[in-house]
Amino acid sequence: MPSAPSVSSSITVRLELPGRSTAVSELTHAIEHAGAIVTALDVTASGMDRLQVDVTCATRGGDHVPEVIAALRGLHGVTIGKVSDRTFLMHLGGKLRIESKVPIRNRDDLSLVYTPGVARVCQAIAENPEDARRLTIKRNTVAVVTDGSAVLGLGNLGPLAAMPVMEGKAALFKRFADIDAFPICLDTQDADEIVETVIRIAPVFAGINLEDISAPRCFQIEERLREALDIPVFHDDQHGTAIVTLAALINALKVVHKELSQVKLVMSGAGAAGTAILKLLLAAGVTDVVVCDIEGVVHPGRPALAENLHWTAKNTNPRGITGTLKEALVGADVFVGVSAPGILTGDDIATMADGAVVFAMANPVPEVDPLEASQHATVVATGRSDFANQINNVLAFPGVFRGLLDAQSKTINTEMLLAAARALAAVVTDGERNAAYIVPSVFHPEVTNVVASAVREAAVAAQA
Repeated sequence: MPSAPSVSSSITVRLELPGRSTAVSELTHAIEHAGAIVTALDVTASGMDRLQVDVTCATRGGDHVPEVIAALRGLHGVTIGKVSDRTFLMHLGGKLRIESKVPIRNRDDLSLVYTPGVARVCQAIAENPEDARRLTIKRNTVAVVTDGSAVLGLGNLGPLAAMPVMEGKAALFKRFADIDAFPICLDTQDADEIVETVIRIAPVFAGINLEDISAPRCFQIEERLREALDIPVFHDDQHGTAIVTLAALINALKVVHKELSQVKLVMSGAGAAGTAILKLLLAAGVTDVVVCDIEGVVHPGRPALAENLHWTAKNTNPRGITGTLKEALVGADVFVGVSAPGILTGDDIATMADGAVVFAMANPVPEVDPLEASQHATVVATGRSDFANQINNVLAFPGVFRGLLDAQSKTINTEMLLAAARALAAVVTDGERNAAYIVPSVFHPEVTNVVASAVREAAVAAQA
C-alpha cells in the first residue's frame, strides 16, 4: 500500500518569492503537483517587490522531501531558505522535563524541602515503608523500561535510539492520566541483567511499563519481574494491544450480531502481541481460535514446532486445522493480524463468512489493504490513524495504570485486563456503535476515567 502524505512527515520551508499576484498559487500548485499537501502558509515579511513565506506541507517521508524542494526550486524567482522537519523540531532537547511541585523561595522552604526537615520524612519511611507511596513520587510514578531490541516496527535499534519512543510514552502517560512516567533505556539485552536492574530501581516507582522488548525474552522478563516485585508490571506491547483488541472485537461482533463464544477466529502472528491477545480472548470466552505464523497453522503435529509455540498449539485449534493462513481463513468470522504487511488480499477476505470482521494491525502497512478488505468484510480495523477504527494502545495503558496506582495495587492480573477491555468497549454506546466506530477516539474525554475506574475496582477486589 503506497504511503500517503502525513503530518508526521511534515516540513516547513522558508521561501522568498516575487510579489506577483500569482506567486502563492504557483507555490501551492507546485507542492501539490509533487504529491505533498499544503497545511499552512504564512507571510512572515513583505517588501516592495518580494515576499517571505513559511509554507508547511505534509510529505510521504524523508525520500519525498527532496522532490518537494526541487519542485519549489523550479519556480521562477523563488529562493529556498531554511527547511525544517517539524517532527525533529518537536523532539529537540527531548519531550520531557522535571519540575518541582513546591516553591523554594527562602530558607524556611529550603529547610522543609531539604535538610534538616527532610530527615524526619526519611525516618518515617524507614519505620513504615508503605509511607513512601504517600510521601514521595512513588505514589504517582511509572518506569517506562526498554532495552531497545524491538523499537516500533524498526527492529533492534538499541537504547539510545529507543529514547524518543520512551519519552513519547511518558508524555502520553502525563497527558491522558496525569501520571509521572520516566524513560529507562537499558544498555543490555541480557534478560538476567534487565531483571536485576529493574529490581534495583523499583523502589522509586509504583509500576513498571515494559516497552519494545523482543520476544520471547519479553515473556520471561515480565514473568520474573512480576514474581520479584510488589508493584504491577505491564508489558504494553502485549497487554495494551490485547485490551484494545478485545474491546474492539466486543463491539465489532455486536455490529455483525455474533457472539464471542460462537465465532471462528483466525490470528496471524504468534509473537508477544499475538500471544497476549490470544490469552485474553480465550479468557473472555472465545473458544475457536486458529493461530498462524510464517510457517502456517500452529498445531501440535507441526514438524520442528518452536518451544514458545507449544502452549499455543495445545490451547487452540479445536478443529485440527492444518495448512496455510489463507486456507485457515476460509469460513472464518474474524481475522486478527499482528504480523507482517501485505500477506492477504481482498480475495482472501472474500472467502470468510458473511459479516466478517478484519483487524489488520501490522503497522504502518497492514496485513491486507483496508480498502480491499472493506469490499468483503463488514467491519475493518487497523493500527493506523488514517483509517476508521484505529486499535491504539493509548486507549488502554493510561487508564490501566491510573487505576492500578489509585488502588495502590501490587500486581496486575487477567481480571483487571478483562475489566479494562469491557469498560473501554462500553464507552461506545449502543446509539453510537456502527461498522466505522467500534472504539472511541484516543481524545474521548471519558476513556481514561472509565478504564481507570474498572481497573481500580478489579484491583481492590483482588486485594480483598
